[in-house]
Amino acid sequence: MDVREALYTTRAMRRVRPDPIPADVQARILDAAIRAPTGGNAQGWRFLLIDDPVVKARLGPLYRDAIASLWQTAYHDRLERARSAPSDPQSASLLKIQASAQHLADHFEQVPLFLAAFSRGDPSGGSIFPAVWSAQLAARAEGVGSALTSVLGLFHGREANEILGVPEGQGWVMNCLVSFGYPTGRWAVAERRPVHEVAYRNRWGTDIGVTISEPLWSAAAG
Repeated sequence: MDVREALYTTRAMRRVRPDPIPADVQARILDAAIRAPTGGNAQGWRFLLIDDPVVKARLGPLYRDAIASLWQTAYHDRLERARSAPSDPQSASLLKIQASAQHLADHFEQVPLFLAAFSRGDPSGGSIFPAVWSAQLAARAEGVGSALTSVLGLFHGREANEILGVPEGQGWVMNCLVSFGYPTGRWAVAERRPVHEVAYRNRWGTDIGVTISEPLWSAAAG
């Protein structure tokens, strides 16, 4: 797969089929992940694959509680505004994202594979998140959808770590959980605000000198 196609079409895929991810595909995803840049070549990361139905059954209620807490805290005001004006394009987009995220929570146990990413000595996430993104790009190349979420570690990190057998007192932090599965939907370029609206040159607020009204890659153009 052309790298530009992977970059432009690797978006959150939370609606997936329960079909298992073959072991060789999982291996290629993980092997790509560990090739990512890592500060000082420290490789202060650990990756934990989760596909055991018993483990997923224990994590599922925690995840659903975590996503409910997210809606009630950080997203509360935004969701209230969106619900009051559902026809507004931004409101509609947010409500669609919430529905997608809630679908993942409601069907947590049916997702065939999760990857929990842990780090220590990486407070900025500068090493772990490039590795996770490489895993997601590698999954895209295999036709596997993925979605990154951090709510489990944020709201129920201690309980999740206990279920997963993460050693205590060694500084391991769950940075995120990534779902993997063959998507029920189609791959497409994600809609975003254009570059010239969110990027500057040399000084905050200055024009970057170029207007990019449409994505610079499309499936038609290849």
